[in-house]
Amino acid sequence: MNSAGKAQQLRESKGQGRITALTAYDYPMAKLLDETGIDLLLVGDSLGMVVLGFPDTTHVTLEHMIHHTAAVARAKPKALVLGDMPIHTYDEPVQALASAQQLIAAGADAVKLEGGEEKAATVQALCDAGIEVIGHIGMLPQHVVEEGGYRKKGKTPAAADQLLRDALALQDAGACALVLESIVPHVAAQITNEISIPTIGIGCGENTCDGEVAVITDLLGSYPWFVPPFARPEANVAEAVRLAALAFQKRVREE
Repeated sequence: MNSAGKAQQLRESKGQGRITALTAYDYPMAKLLDETGIDLLLVGDSLGMVVLGFPDTTHVTLEHMIHHTAAVARAKPKALVLGDMPIHTYDEPVQALASAQQLIAAGADAVKLEGGEEKAATVQALCDAGIEVIGHIGMLPQHVVEEGGYRKKGKTPAAADQLLRDALALQDAGACALVLESIVPHVAAQITNEISIPTIGIGCGENTCDGEVAVITDLLGSYPWFVPPFARPEANVAEAVRLAALAFQKRVREE
């Protein structure tokens, strides 16, 4: 299935079952996850922290994202491959188009960008150029430095109203889905109910969105130095790695 077909399938999945999405940053992980039937693989700029060792996503460049998107795309996944647009690569629509085209050329089926109403014109420009877009509202990791930390969104009626306006603006601009991050649960549920495109939540509570996305290192327990409060690890890969390395050392030293 081509990119447009995958995006249309995602758009039409609202109300047809829960969407599953995980981050992937390289070829082997993309292959493994795709074999499970995951719906969407996000090449997230979270790689800046969990792969490249930066303190936040604001250090990630377009070159980083192209490199990792291409690695994931080489797995030829059936899942939709979503490439994150890093900070300051979509400040204006013309710049956004040039950046998005490079991610698409690297193998992304769609691109994701952060922001609400103020990014509607950019989303419209990308969609008009035939590029599939998924929006991202709520807590925006690329704004963590200016906001002084990771903060829950939608706590007041005014903030909740703005988030709904953001969602509707991005929908009307042509986005095929929205990521909702760290929005208070009842507001995330309201947005999900009031828009016609799917919402994919992270840190928004249980069953408030049409699906969920998780950072793969959180799911696997492979990045123990920081675990978000909403993460639900299903494995302890960090400990497995430590034990394997210790077993290797013991075997080699005793041979």
